[in-house]
Amino acid sequence: MKELLMKRKSRFMMYILACFIPVLDSTLVNLVMSMIIGSIQVGTKENFIKVLWLSLGVIILGAILYIISRFMRISYMRDTLLDVRLLAFHKILNSSYKEFSKKSKDTYISNLINDINLFESNFFLQLINVIYRGGIYVVSLTIIAFLDLKFAIGAFAISIFLFLISKTFEKKTISLQEEVSEYNEDFAVNISNTFNGLEILKLNNIEDQFLSKSLKSIIGLEKKKFSYNVYTDSQRRVMEFLGFGFVMIALVYLSTLMSKGISLTKITYMFQLSNGCIWNITSILPLFNQLKSSAKIFDKITKVDEENSTAVDKEKDFVFTDKIKVKDLYFEYDGKEILKDASFTIEKGKKYLLKGASGAGKSTLIKLLSMTYDDYKGEIIVDNVSYKDIKESSLNDKVSFIYQDVFLFEDTIYNNIALYKSYEEERILRAANQAGLDGLIGKKENGINEMLMENGKNLSGGERQRISIARAIVKDSEILFVDEGTSSLDEELGRKVEETILSLDCTVIAISHRYYEGITEKYDYVLEIKNQHIYKYDSKEYFMEVAI
Repeated sequence: MKELLMKRKSRFMMYILACFIPVLDSTLVNLVMSMIIGSIQVGTKENFIKVLWLSLGVIILGAILYIISRFMRISYMRDTLLDVRLLAFHKILNSSYKEFSKKSKDTYISNLINDINLFESNFFLQLINVIYRGGIYVVSLTIIAFLDLKFAIGAFAISIFLFLISKTFEKKTISLQEEVSEYNEDFAVNISNTFNGLEILKLNNIEDQFLSKSLKSIIGLEKKKFSYNVYTDSQRRVMEFLGFGFVMIALVYLSTLMSKGISLTKITYMFQLSNGCIWNITSILPLFNQLKSSAKIFDKITKVDEENSTAVDKEKDFVFTDKIKVKDLYFEYDGKEILKDASFTIEKGKKYLLKGASGAGKSTLIKLLSMTYDDYKGEIIVDNVSYKDIKESSLNDKVSFIYQDVFLFEDTIYNNIALYKSYEEERILRAANQAGLDGLIGKKENGINEMLMENGKNLSGGERQRISIARAIVKDSEILFVDEGTSSLDEELGRKVEETILSLDCTVIAISHRYYEGITEKYDYVLEIKNQHIYKYDSKEYFMEVAI
């Protein structure tokens, strides 16, 4: 938190100064109000008019100071909140795939929206109040010390007592704030699930059940917000009650001073200053608790766990000129053993087909070979270098993926294939044709520059898959990972795409349940997963035995 605030040190100092500016206005207002009341004791018209003109000047000055203060504060708050959003986004992107997958993507969206909004309202807005009220407290106590040292010492002692009382509320305030954050996450996930499955809900006439479930989520969230607000308000009420007791003591003490001939103006001013001490300190202390709870939210959404960072102590580049060797590989996920004592090699330029029953671990093996998972036992070595020493970004530059679940975004077909990289248009068109997209591009008004809707809603499943295939082809990677790449295509196009994949000048590691006679046999090897073990076969021999 300190690093965040001090990133723009000079502007932060200006921000603090801007928060202090209203303190000057408040102090002047208190002085003028005291002079107005004191003018009654003076009893002359000239004095009263003079004080009224002074009051008007203070009001005008206060308006000017407010505008100056706001302009000094607002740009710093805007830029710092942008930093918070970037830090939160950076944390998400820097987490390992395994850690990222532990939460729903909607949880991360809630962090980026709800938690940052919480931070803005419960940190920055409260920080302004803390600085402003703290400034009034310090100035008021200082002036009182010059006017009556004994009274100032008493006010300070009361402040210490109130601080100790406030500390008893701290842990509960932080806990309730964290619960609000968690309920925001649950609500975001629940609503997202409802929207994602809206078609199924309508087809099965179960909208009311999900509406009821969403309503419970909303009620739970609002109850937590209510609990937090009631608790923080209760703090204020307790502190205000204690503060009222001090005000009564101050009144008694000041009344004794009047009998000693001290002017009404001075008595009134001291009373207002004592109010400045007590009511501001009773407000500040609960605000401190809210600031601490906001700091916890900040740490939650921005603090990177070095253990789970993808960039920890990996310095070597991915270089694949000979083979990838897997030796004595063990891997389990959520306590379930997926692979056991697996040993095999992947030779550069060869084509490998992964076979096995559903859930056997085929997709898991691809994730291990592509560094998505790294908490395995055993060894994965490429050209005598361990995977655990290789920078993930280095491998990502040299591999491509074709998945069954295609990621598309709202932009042109061209940019969805190129992913904003500067390929020549001829290369993009050639990859599109190889992936069977020529028909789609030909019937679109804008051709390859046709805009896609959210996640390619204006395309069929097969068309979406073909864009994914073109994306992999155009990258011209050293390794191509394919997970059911032709599952959404018809027989004719599936054969064409499978043949294209096998003709590429790269190493192919593919999962496919489909068999294209005369084409599938062109894979060099079959890696079959049975009972957590991996068995390697020559492709032609494997399919010959299956046929028999």
